[in-house]
Amino acid sequence: MSKIKVLIVDDAALMRKLLTEILSSSPRIEVVGTAADPYIARDKIKQLNPDVITLDVEMPRMDGITFLKNLMRLRPMPVVMISTLTEDGADVTLEALESGAIDYIPKPKSDFEHSLSDYAKDIIEKVIVAASVNVSKIESRVKSVEQLKVNAKLSVDEILSKSSSVLTKTTDKFIAIGASTGGTEAIKEVIMALPAEVPGIVITQHIPATFSTSFARRLDEYSNLRVREARNGAPILPGHVYLAPGDQHLMVKRTGAKYVCELNDGPEINRHKPSVDVLFRSVAQSAGPNVMGIMLTGMGADGAQGMLEMKEAGAFNVAQDEKTSVVWGMPGAAVKLNAAEKVLPLGKIATEIISFASKVSVS
Repeated sequence: MSKIKVLIVDDAALMRKLLTEILSSSPRIEVVGTAADPYIARDKIKQLNPDVITLDVEMPRMDGITFLKNLMRLRPMPVVMISTLTEDGADVTLEALESGAIDYIPKPKSDFEHSLSDYAKDIIEKVIVAASVNVSKIESRVKSVEQLKVNAKLSVDEILSKSSSVLTKTTDKFIAIGASTGGTEAIKEVIMALPAEVPGIVITQHIPATFSTSFARRLDEYSNLRVREARNGAPILPGHVYLAPGDQHLMVKRTGAKYVCELNDGPEINRHKPSVDVLFRSVAQSAGPNVMGIMLTGMGADGAQGMLEMKEAGAFNVAQDEKTSVVWGMPGAAVKLNAAEKVLPLGKIATEIISFASKVSVS
């Protein structure tokens, strides 16, 4: 198997050195070059023909977003953004994902020595996934990719034990969505296509804490719905979207015939916090047949088991299809477990939500 050729574009010499060492440690990756700014990168792309670029957001002479947009227009290829964990950095990174970047990873914190192993694993995995993307479809964000398996750490049992209780339907219903790689754009497409009258929506997207605040704000600006980060005890209301904060698990609890958000500060589950499995298990236990589950694009298998539990509790589940997923890891894992009643292209999921909202009734 030929190695994945990577070009590192970053104005900081220390970051270029760190990323080179990290990526070169993988037997599947070869760092073919580095560039201190986009103009040097442009020449090196022509010379080295890399498979993937890691791209800094803030650089001299030309910022990363401008370079990314030019690259997607002239020579589409997989790009992983290297961004800062600030609100401004989050906004720019989300813009980069809208402009064609496959994924992003935050720059390491000042105390990164304590988490360098996890940081290295994350960026290696994201580069490998990016290399598998069908680049001919990057501009439309309709891609076909290989699934990358991610070994789980802690089980969802660490947060919420499995229950076998049977729930009945109520007049209240809601939608539960899980996503990871490529999910910010997939979620935006679904939310923008929905009318304000739809049932409440709860979402777990793998995303850092600072990014989740910016992402919720951008969704709120784009859609007919009111989008907010979830808060403890917030009632799940029609026409509202509740996004898991990037540093806490989101769960749903039932209070009488109503549903409320509950945040949990427990450990990472399936190497993620927030975890889709945590959300989906809580939904299975609290809502059962009153909910529609949706698994969108994402790396790994987080949420697949939880979606199966939702199905066993009576929920109606949909998984995004492989053709329109950036990474068919999470939806593919759900399909493999037979956890989804339907497998649909991204463009048809909003219609399915509207149909579910109109058909669900008290049994």
